[in-house]
Amino acid sequence: MPSVRRISHEFLERQGLTTIFGNPGSNELPFLADLPDAFRYVLGLHEGAVVGMADGYAQASGRPVLVNLHAASGSGNAMGALTNAVASRTPLVVVAGQQVRSAIGPEANLSNVDAPALMKPLVGWAAEPACAQDVPRALAQAVFEARLQRRPTYLSVPYDDWAADAGENAAAVLDRQVGRAGVPGGEQGRRLAEAVAAAQRPALVLGGDIDSAGLFDDAVRLAERLGGPVWAAPSQFRLPFPNRHPLFRGVLPAGIEPVSRAFEGHDLVLVLGAPVFRYHEYLPGRYLPEGTRLIQVTEDASAAARAPMGEALVADPAAVIELLMKALAAPQEPVGDYRPVPAPPSVEGPRLHPEEVFAALRDELPGDTAYVVESTSTNAAWWRQMDLRRPGSYYFPAAGGLGFGLPGAVGVAMAEPDRPVVGVIGDGSANYGITALWTAAQHRVPLTVVLLRNGTYGALRWFGGLLGVPDAPGLDIPGLDFTRIAQGYGVPAQHVTGVDELRAVLSERPDGPRLVQVDTALTTPS
Repeated sequence: MPSVRRISHEFLERQGLTTIFGNPGSNELPFLADLPDAFRYVLGLHEGAVVGMADGYAQASGRPVLVNLHAASGSGNAMGALTNAVASRTPLVVVAGQQVRSAIGPEANLSNVDAPALMKPLVGWAAEPACAQDVPRALAQAVFEARLQRRPTYLSVPYDDWAADAGENAAAVLDRQVGRAGVPGGEQGRRLAEAVAAAQRPALVLGGDIDSAGLFDDAVRLAERLGGPVWAAPSQFRLPFPNRHPLFRGVLPAGIEPVSRAFEGHDLVLVLGAPVFRYHEYLPGRYLPEGTRLIQVTEDASAAARAPMGEALVADPAAVIELLMKALAAPQEPVGDYRPVPAPPSVEGPRLHPEEVFAALRDELPGDTAYVVESTSTNAAWWRQMDLRRPGSYYFPAAGGLGFGLPGAVGVAMAEPDRPVVGVIGDGSANYGITALWTAAQHRVPLTVVLLRNGTYGALRWFGGLLGVPDAPGLDIPGLDFTRIAQGYGVPAQHVTGVDELRAVLSERPDGPRLVQVDTALTTPS
C-alpha cells in the first residue's frame, strides 16, 4: 500500500507543482522526506520572504505554486505577505506542518490548535484533514481551489500522516482534472454588447487581472476599437495597458470622490478584471456621476458581490473581449502616437531625482524588462518616466504590504530567467524582505536590484501631511548601507553617485544578482 507522502508527491508532480518555496521546521520534515528528483526546494530565510518569492513566481509563471510553512509560528510570520497574494489573486498552495494527531488536543509544543481558523478569512480555503487517508484528497482540493478561485489556500497536515498507508482509494486523486468556463450566455452577451455599442462616451477601466490572464494586447485592441479613455483600476498591482498609449489616462486615484470626478461626462464605464473599486484614501463623495452607468466584468465572484454600485457579470474577461470585438465597429481613424517622455528634473547636491533614475532604467534596459516596484514615495515619478509596452512589465504589492518587492523580484526572475528583471526598491521597504538576497545569491538568480535610498519613509511623510500629522515619530531610517548588507548575503553591490555612472552600470548584463544603491531626493507619491 503506498504511503500518503508518496501519493501526495506524485499528485503534485502530475499537477506541475514541483517548485517548493519554504522555510521548514520539524513538523515539515516528514513531508520533505524522499522528495522526488523532479522537485526543487527554494529555501527562504523568513516566511514573509518565502511567500513573497512564491507570489512573484506564481504571478510570472501563471501557475499555482507550493509553499511550505511551519505550524502556527511560520504561518503567522507569513500572513502579512499573504495579504498581497490575496489581493493579487495569486494561486498559492500553502502546506503547513502540524504536530502529531495525538498531541494536538493536549496542546503540545508546536501544535496549531485550530489551524484553519488561524488563516481564515485571509485565504480562500483552509482545512486540516480529519484523518490521514484524507490527506491526498484534501491536498488536491487545496490545489484546485487555488486554481479556480485564484487565491491562496491553506492545508495543515499532522506530520505523522505522511508515513501512513494512503488506503485503496487514494490513487483515484492522481488523474483528477478540474476546469472552469466563463463564457457569457447568449442573452447576457447580447445585452452587454448592446450596452457598450450604444454608449456615446464610453470609458474603460482595466484591472491587474487583465495582465495576469495574458490579455494585455487584447485590451489594447478593445480600447482602440472603443476609442474612449482608459484607466488602470485604483491600487494597481499589475499594468494592464501600455502607460504611454494615447488613450491611457493613468491609474485611477484611490478615493471615492476623485474616481467619480474622473468619470464625469461618460455615460458608460466598463470595468474589466478589477474590483469596483479598491479605495484607499478616505475621500467621500458620490460613487458615480449622475447619468453614468457602470458595468463590471470579473471572474472573481466575491468582487462582483461586494461592489457598492453598478452591474456585474461574473465571466471570463477574455471571452467578453472577444464578444465585444465582434460587436463593435472598427475605428475610422488611428488613435495616434504614443505620448513622449518628459525630460527628468534634477536636484541640487549629491542626490539624484528619482526621475533621473527611472529615465536611466528606461533608456539602458531592454524594452521587455519586468519591473517589480516597491518604492511608494516615487510612484508619480515612476509613471512620468517609464514607457512600458509589454505584458508582465510591472508588479507591485497588491495590498500595500511592504516586503513583497525584493522577494517578489527574486520569484519573478526565477520564473522568467530569460527575461531581464529589475527590482526597484525603496530603503524603507527593503528591510522587510532583505533576506531574499540570500536566496538570490544561492540560486544565482539573474536580477538587478536598484535600491533608492532617501533615509526616510517617504510615503508616510506624505500621508502625515494628508492626515494632518506632520510631527509623527519613527519616520527616519538613517545609517543604512545596503551595499554592505547585500555583500553579506553574497550579492555583489555598489553605490553609484551620478547619472552617468548609473547608466554605465545599468548597461552591463551580469548573469547573477546584483544590487545598485542610489541616493535619491525625497518625492511624494502623487
